[in-house]
Amino acid sequence: MKVLTANQMRRIDQQTEAAGIPGLVLMENAGHRVIEFLERFAQPLSEQRILVFCGKGNNGGDGFVVARQLLTRIRPRALHVVLTSPPEDLSGDAAANFRMFQACGGRVSHEISPDMQPATLLVDAMLGTGVEGPAREPVLSFIRAFNQGFPLAKRMAIDIPSGMSSDVISDDGEFCRVDACVTFTALRLCHALPPFREHCGEIVVGQIGTPDELLRNDASLNLSLIERDWVRFAARARDRASHKGDYGHVLVIGGSRGKSGAPAMAGMSALRAGAGLVTVATVSSALSGLAAMAPELMSVPLDETEDGYLTATAVDGPLGDETIGGKSVIAVGPGLGVVQDTRQMLLSLLSSVPTPLVMDADALNILALESQWPGDGLLVLTPHPGEMARLMKTTTRDIQAHRVERARELAVLRNATVVLKGQQTVVAFPDEDVWVNPTGNPGMATAGSGDILCGMVAAMLAQYPSQPKSAVAAAVYLHGLAGDLGAAEQGESSLVATDILRYLPAAFRQCAAD
Repeated sequence: MKVLTANQMRRIDQQTEAAGIPGLVLMENAGHRVIEFLERFAQPLSEQRILVFCGKGNNGGDGFVVARQLLTRIRPRALHVVLTSPPEDLSGDAAANFRMFQACGGRVSHEISPDMQPATLLVDAMLGTGVEGPAREPVLSFIRAFNQGFPLAKRMAIDIPSGMSSDVISDDGEFCRVDACVTFTALRLCHALPPFREHCGEIVVGQIGTPDELLRNDASLNLSLIERDWVRFAARARDRASHKGDYGHVLVIGGSRGKSGAPAMAGMSALRAGAGLVTVATVSSALSGLAAMAPELMSVPLDETEDGYLTATAVDGPLGDETIGGKSVIAVGPGLGVVQDTRQMLLSLLSSVPTPLVMDADALNILALESQWPGDGLLVLTPHPGEMARLMKTTTRDIQAHRVERARELAVLRNATVVLKGQQTVVAFPDEDVWVNPTGNPGMATAGSGDILCGMVAAMLAQYPSQPKSAVAAAVYLHGLAGDLGAAEQGESSLVATDILRYLPAAFRQCAAD
């Protein structure tokens, strides 16, 4: 599902009108989509006491269509319409729909009266996506009234909550607090990205007649929300005649003395995500712990330093052609440690191995110390915001404020796929496409969750080498969905990383069934 900026949406609307579909028709269709939603959202709609707040722009025009449809078709118990500006400020399609509402017998107020307070349903149609900066008077007073009054009312917004910026994620200004949004054609940035995503409530995208090819053929519309349909391929039934060699062999390199759990979790998640074979290469002192945690994993003992880290020559020793050869994907970093020996080992691996690489945890912290990265094979980076800040030589605050832009920037700079973890994980590709993941919850902010994702990404790449973008997206989506299923059953506070593996089979089944 595409995610558009306000300017992109404006351009799409203009192109739609140029193709022969008038704005007045688009506005009428938008009103119908809202009514269809309201009939489900506030049942029975005919029994509601409804208050529609209309602004002077096209968002207000949508509101007048909704008000006219309510008046002529639904006939609710009570219907009030408040216009936040003088009627003479209306123009174009908004003015036309204002006149049509009046022609049908509709009445408009310019202030909130006591008889409106028992409203059971509020419709926000004051400000749309084209507004920049914080809301100002007189609309600001209506936003405050929308939020503070009407104790019996459910609240929904047309397009986006009034006062909220479509594009700029900022704490400045006040916006309508709603239970749902009905937007049109495609999502806006505020619908897809934190922190505003959680303030939009249920989000419905209504189609109003925009030709599909306008969205499909415009390469500049390169931000999308990952949909469950995209993941179904990873949940399909396997060929009954297949064997483990058909599903790839993942090699996990990581661990250090006292840190056998991280590579073990990465290895087990690769198996749970469908890899046919998984080998974990780790320091000798971690092997007993690894075997105790996951007997299904194969293992390779590596030489370690006196401090318990991999030696600089690990790639040239046991990790020679016999170990690396034949592997579909190599995941590096969980529990690795950042010391001179592991740094040399990683750079040697990058420069000498053409196998697709997934870099996580300390592998990322090592790369952050290097200005030049050797190698030119398929590379996937899975940083959390702190690791991302180190890779980009900036602050975590900057990363969180510009998640899409920074992820895209690093993907292009390093010719890598970047999985920026966190609320609404962002997946950026070297071709500048960015996909936003809708699954996941705060309960997944727990030790080891990233190790699980690392293994899942490697497993999906091993199984679907010809479609790496979809493989990474499937891993991210399923990881979040498994976490959501776990949190729903046992709560966010009690969720631990290995719970994600427990609920991963259910996540696969859910994607297969839809």
